[in-house]
Amino acid sequence: MDSHRPVVLSSPLVSRPSLPLLLVLVSALAACGGGGGASGPTPVQPTFSVAGAVFYDENGNGVLDPAEGARVPDVVVEIGARNGRSSKVQGEFTVDGVPAGAQQVALRRGSLPPYYAAPPSIPVAVPQSQPLLVPLTLPIGRNRPNVYMGFGDSITIGQGSSDNNGYRSWLEERLRSHFGRGVVVDQGADATKSNRGAERIDDSLARARPAYTLILYGTNDWNVQECKLKPPCFTIDSLRDIVLSARGSQSLPVLSTIIPGDPTSFEQPARNEWVAAQNERIRAMAGQEGVPLADPYALFVKDPNFAHLYVDHVHPNDGGYQLIAQAFFTAIATPVETTGTSVAGGPALPALFVAPGSARVPRTSGAVAAPRASGDAGRVP
Repeated sequence: MDSHRPVVLSSPLVSRPSLPLLLVLVSALAACGGGGGASGPTPVQPTFSVAGAVFYDENGNGVLDPAEGARVPDVVVEIGARNGRSSKVQGEFTVDGVPAGAQQVALRRGSLPPYYAAPPSIPVAVPQSQPLLVPLTLPIGRNRPNVYMGFGDSITIGQGSSDNNGYRSWLEERLRSHFGRGVVVDQGADATKSNRGAERIDDSLARARPAYTLILYGTNDWNVQECKLKPPCFTIDSLRDIVLSARGSQSLPVLSTIIPGDPTSFEQPARNEWVAAQNERIRAMAGQEGVPLADPYALFVKDPNFAHLYVDHVHPNDGGYQLIAQAFFTAIATPVETTGTSVAGGPALPALFVAPGSARVPRTSGAVAAPRASGDAGRVP
């Protein structure tokens, strides 16, 4: 599907005059042969500015309720041949130069962040009598809106950061300055490998009930001899299993690449060569599953001297954790190409979507079980 094909919308609309009503009188004199004629006054159609906001409709009722404080920025709103873009935090937009009369409101599909769905269509009468509020929804079922669950090992916990929160505080700040809302909860387990993550994901999902699951796993898989000698061993199957479990629970998965280790540590270059190869497999799997990919690995290695981003051989310092936050934020907020079929008569959704109320996706991965480790308790405020 063309990413620029409008998604036609519907909701009570509003418009305020942007220009005073002007009537330009044009007189045309024509002389031809023995006669002549003159045209009468030619009116110019007035135009107006249509103003409103794009908001996250948490309960899907099509109405901006008092408790719904999240907005959706950078969405292109099209009315006729004119368009405007929603702002950060407030989600406000203005579409100038809209002719008076009955119009259709549409959202440019390629401007929607991953997972967001636009409503069906609405006609709008211009000029407005009230603000135009455009609702977007997320297919999260009974999960908690605006809650993002960090799921992984000690890097998710934040070991090595100055506040022991790792990337979570930095990501919260970025989410709130963009959408207006966002809480990142910790479901990291120290020293665990990806196969242990596949074992414990269902408990974490039930405990946190997150709208989004942020998956950063695989760093400790390097410590398994099988994984060193015969990659990908259980890593990709385990990550796929985590993705399927999140999706089946109607939590929206975002999959991360594995960050590189300190290039000056005793394990190099073998460890980072292994990480690079595993990340190629992770990127391929994300594409197969239709999952947004956060790529902190690319941000780390972009720095020609990325050794300064660590407190030890694998754990980042604050600078490194900020890069992880940046990668997750980009994956959450950046529009992607969307393809797929309609769900419940609505607009086309990515293949990743599970409609609210749909049956849980069965776990099909062959992830290898690992012994239960200490430190698996969840951390939900």
